[in-house]
Amino acid sequence: MGKRIGKEKVKREPGYLYYIGKDGYVWRAPMKSNKRGRKKKVGTEKVKKKKGYMYYLDKAGYVAEAKMARK
Repeated sequence: MGKRIGKEKVKREPGYLYYIGKDGYVWRAPMKSNKRGRKKKVGTEKVKKKKGYMYYLDKAGYVAEAKMARK
């Protein structure tokens, strides 16, 4: 689907949602079931985003990008 662009591996913890923020860093936010968690920046590698691409954390824990299917 997408290709890996990040070199830093992020270790996931249960109860958190991981995403790439507007600033280009990986962030984690607590899920609704996780009452004690706090939002925190977990990655130190900054990703430069391109228009028309979606960025996500793949199963292995690396940042990946995929071209969006909209016209």
